[in-house]
Amino acid sequence: MAGSSSSLGKGKLGVFSIVFFVVAASAPLVGMTGAVPVAMVLGNGAATPGAYLMAGITLLIFSVGYAAMSNHVTNTGAFFAFVGRGLGARAGVASSYVSLVAYITVQLAIYGFFGLVMNLTMAEYGITLVWWAWALIAWVLATLLSILSVDVGAKILGTLLIVELLSLVTVAIAIFAKGGPEPINLGASFNPANIFAGGFTGTAGIALAFAFASFIGFESTAIYGEESKNPKKDVPKATYLAIIFISILFALVSFAMVVGMGSSKAVEGVLARSGDLADPAGVLFSLGGDFVGSGIVDLMKILVLTSLFAGLLAFQNAASRYFFAMGRAGVMPGKLSETNSAGAPQRASLVTSLIAGGVIVIFAIGGLDP
Repeated sequence: MAGSSSSLGKGKLGVFSIVFFVVAASAPLVGMTGAVPVAMVLGNGAATPGAYLMAGITLLIFSVGYAAMSNHVTNTGAFFAFVGRGLGARAGVASSYVSLVAYITVQLAIYGFFGLVMNLTMAEYGITLVWWAWALIAWVLATLLSILSVDVGAKILGTLLIVELLSLVTVAIAIFAKGGPEPINLGASFNPANIFAGGFTGTAGIALAFAFASFIGFESTAIYGEESKNPKKDVPKATYLAIIFISILFALVSFAMVVGMGSSKAVEGVLARSGDLADPAGVLFSLGGDFVGSGIVDLMKILVLTSLFAGLLAFQNAASRYFFAMGRAGVMPGKLSETNSAGAPQRASLVTSLIAGGVIVIFAIGGLDP
């Protein structure tokens, strides 16, 4: 391959570029419209915002050790290199396969969800296609972006995320400014007694499970170490910033949702606005419509799609870099460690895309639901 090498593009990413990839993987708007309402009903109701804050604090403590490891090992294989250095090559290889399968599986799930949501959204504008056609369109775009310079993807993700976050913050500020049906009750949402009510095997455990799931991909900061400007400083900073940002964002916006419905009636409010959880997104959308206006609802429906696509690209990059690292280490074919003139792991990215595209095609041929 002309212009190929075995080195990723160095010095292309700064701290905030890495944070963009991590936050994109967590898909904030998707989490707010899908996970938060379910966590409130099945978990601890009005105390759900506290669960997100508690999850963030826990992961922040964990990240101290994780960041320390990144100071000693800079490798795009992340867990592959960390576990291999500490427990030996065999354990490192095992962890790399687990990580790789996890990233690809999550990406496949997002493709299916993207196709479904895109189909429903476009149908409102009179445009109808089968879900897998939309998924394949996203697949083509994700593939093309993954073989360009990594900073191109970071800029696109950054732009999409800023608009997405502005929409969430706008709704939250409007709710706090106008006030809900009850006075703001911080204790109902952030008192530890309420957060842990029901125990870890009960409602508290359910709320915390959803909260921790919203931080998916936070560990991927180490994946971009080789492409960062200063790995020993940028990776730890990006890890801390990503966790702090995600925890505050989810806690703040979910608390605004509680305020908008009333702390004592949060669960009832979610059920009423979502049709007994048949449409979880209806909670945030209806609150946005009530406190801001219909325009923000139309915007957020589109931004859910861009949020999902941002997640697709983030997991595409993560999986391809694991393929790259494993090829470079000789665990997989060495060709996977070749990069193009932009410093992108082109062969590894194409393999990642072939797997995802193959699964989409199988579902399409079989007439299967996403």
